[in-house]
Amino acid sequence: MKWLIASDIHGSAHFCRLLTERFAAERADRLLLLGDLLYHGPRNDLPQEYAPKTVIALLNPLADLILCVRGNCEAEVDQMVLDFPVLADYALISEGDVQIFATHGHIWNAEHMPPLRKGDILLHGHTHIPVCEEHDGHFVLNPGSVSIPKADSPHSYMTLENGVFTWKEIDGTPYRTWRAV
Repeated sequence: MKWLIASDIHGSAHFCRLLTERFAAERADRLLLLGDLLYHGPRNDLPQEYAPKTVIALLNPLADLILCVRGNCEAEVDQMVLDFPVLADYALISEGDVQIFATHGHIWNAEHMPPLRKGDILLHGHTHIPVCEEHDGHFVLNPGSVSIPKADSPHSYMTLENGVFTWKEIDGTPYRTWRAV
């Protein structure tokens, strides 16, 4: 199974459109969204082509392919307009013997780790900065932000296929890989 993993769209129709095009081009089986889909939040500038209603229209046709966790910008009203669940704080994904704890990152993060076994993965967004690091025997991964990258990082997403995470720029150019299993 191939996953496309993205975070922090923040209502950008432009970057959501690019993301859905990459999802089709990657021929991924599932789309894992790590929160902050529709709103820019008070700490961020408006992203390019800020249009949450268009983001809704782009994502809803993919509802049966999306697994999403709640970001700090999601609210109950978002669930009323999106056709897939968006209010879970985390999701667990098995990749061989490794458990992936997928969350947004505002609650569970490297400074506040969820209960994981050694070698398991904490996968989160929220910081808008791509990460791949070991932390006390666990691995912390972040795909960066689709629409509002920070720390001079690219607009990015990642894929997971056959135990390999690949970070990619929004145009599909890979720039880092890491084998989980």
